[in-house]
Amino acid sequence: MSRTRGGAGDLQGVIDFVEDRVPFEPGYYNEAYLGRRIAARMQRRDAEDHAEYRAILEDDDEEREALLDALTINVTGFFRDPDMWADLRPVLRELSEENGRGGVDVWSAPCADGREPYSLSMLAADDDEVNERHLRITAVDISEEALDAARAGMYETTRTTDIGDELSPLSDPEAYVEQQEDVFRVRESVRSRVTFEPYDLIRDGPKADMDLVFCRNLLIYIDSEYKGRLFETLRESIRPGGYLVLGKTETVPPDMRESFEPVAKRSRIYQYTG
Repeated sequence: MSRTRGGAGDLQGVIDFVEDRVPFEPGYYNEAYLGRRIAARMQRRDAEDHAEYRAILEDDDEEREALLDALTINVTGFFRDPDMWADLRPVLRELSEENGRGGVDVWSAPCADGREPYSLSMLAADDDEVNERHLRITAVDISEEALDAARAGMYETTRTTDIGDELSPLSDPEAYVEQQEDVFRVRESVRSRVTFEPYDLIRDGPKADMDLVFCRNLLIYIDSEYKGRLFETLRESIRPGGYLVLGKTETVPPDMRESFEPVAKRSRIYQYTG
């Protein structure tokens, strides 16, 4: 799974160190993605080259944690890509009506800091045609730090992140979050519908009989050797008639397109026909 091992002074040397010493499997990800994330941490630590940065990693536990956080896919936001959430409403209504009291099972993978699964929980509660009490959301991520942040459900408006603006698709955001100055906390009624757990999408395999699966903006970072395996995991997790949501720059692999019918092409929402 690992690439050809490099010297301590080049990018591959840092990647080798990550593979050996950090709980992250770099072999699944393309080198361009790894290089960008490592370069960003090098800049933060004023490391002049890869050899200097590898030396920092060897001596600094906190930097290893910071690099792990940088390498895991954690760019997110409430209702990221609002058009997708608008297109998802009729799908959620259909699932709610179809499944009745049996419940609607959703998988958010990876969930980063929790804003995607919480967005879904809020959207369900905000829609009169969806019975949010029957919604069960399983949110997973490889990063324990991300999962801890997600469980806490606390988010802060900063110079680059306006939480209030992110929540604007809701008719009444105050019904779903508590706000104290710039800090927003997701209410218990929203959090109660989401279960968080650690999960490696490639290594741990599929879930079962999911009605709706989110896997947005992960496939673009995965090395081509592992994309097929990852998509097999997604396909095997969805029941026939269930739905898959990908990121806007992602698509179903050509050899699997006969099994997925686009229901909102611009938003990458597909129905699995089995």
